[in-house]
Amino acid sequence: MSVTLEQIQAARERISPAIYHSPCPYSLSLSRLCGCEIYCKLDHLQMTGSFKERGARNKLMLLSESQRKAGVIAASAGNHALGLAYHGQELGIPVTVVMPRWAPLVKVRNCREFGATVLLDADSFDQAQAIARQKAQERGLLFVPGFDDADIIAGQGTCGLEIIEDVPDVDAVIVPVGGGGLLAGVGTAIKALRPRVRVIGVEAENAPTLEVSLRKGEVTGIDARPTLADGLAVARVGRLCFDLIRKVMDQLVMVDEAEIARSVLRLLELEKMAVEGAGAVSLAGAMHPSLDLKGKKVVLLLSGGNIDVTMIAGVIERGLAKEGRLCRVHALIKDRPGGLAGLLNVIAATGANIKEVSHDRNFAPPDVGFVSVTCIMHTRDAQHIAQVHQALRDAGVEIREQ
Repeated sequence: MSVTLEQIQAARERISPAIYHSPCPYSLSLSRLCGCEIYCKLDHLQMTGSFKERGARNKLMLLSESQRKAGVIAASAGNHALGLAYHGQELGIPVTVVMPRWAPLVKVRNCREFGATVLLDADSFDQAQAIARQKAQERGLLFVPGFDDADIIAGQGTCGLEIIEDVPDVDAVIVPVGGGGLLAGVGTAIKALRPRVRVIGVEAENAPTLEVSLRKGEVTGIDARPTLADGLAVARVGRLCFDLIRKVMDQLVMVDEAEIARSVLRLLELEKMAVEGAGAVSLAGAMHPSLDLKGKKVVLLLSGGNIDVTMIAGVIERGLAKEGRLCRVHALIKDRPGGLAGLLNVIAATGANIKEVSHDRNFAPPDVGFVSVTCIMHTRDAQHIAQVHQALRDAGVEIREQ
């Protein structure tokens, strides 16, 4: 089985009345940051907040009358579920989704608001998938995979057609990778229309299913660890996706949690866009030195925007820390009047802005003449942090960074 350009073009014709042709504008700020000409494919602006509804709409429109009447079931961390729920409601098709218990609350709530039956019965994506397949057999429902399905992949590939239309002279396209459906579809479309364009996948280090499979030469399951890019946290890349990706992908880049957090923060600050971790990894990839994109015209596929608001504060804090804009220092000071004030005055003189202070006698050093103080402060960059450390040492303060 394969997916062709003709199938993707047919999907485009089929779904275009209901799917938003998301813009792909140039970003001066991100271009300066990455050292190349950056365009952002804003697919997080789809009605349900992600590219997933492209494949969902295409799949649902190809169902037989009996399949439509019975309904469908899927396993999803959120975005696939949202796409099916919204378009199932539009088309009058009952939708049930099995979601892991850790799925972001905003995605669970929105699925229910779109009329889907949501079952939070799984601890992992693999377990959710097993439950969904079992219930499909028991209830006579059609199981709709999140990525490893030709109709789903063809629907996702329509995003690639739009990229080529909007940025015809693009040099490279950077695509997030989870199960592989988006990369397989977009890569197939782009390589068929512009073979010279580099297709680059970006995967979270905590969920390296594609990287491990490529290294072993076959689809290989992994134990995905928790990641800010929760939409990419799958245990196994799709088999059809894997076969297609090996034909169309030029390079795979791995990014860590700090790089993902930094990318979410950069998009918030520079582009005023709330993009979830799974969508922001494309920017993390663009900043990766191994890609050598200097002077190239690059499209970042921002694939989803359904970030849980309860996570945003944590993501921002991690992003600030990664950039040297948030610093924590542990210091030992003399336990006498003015000791703490003296420490804070030294920090203030460097221009750092104190965010939080913890003054601890209970777990201080054995020498009762000293107390432990932890200061969290806002700084400009790594060089500024070094200046703070040096100022404290010059003042005779014993410190350690943690």
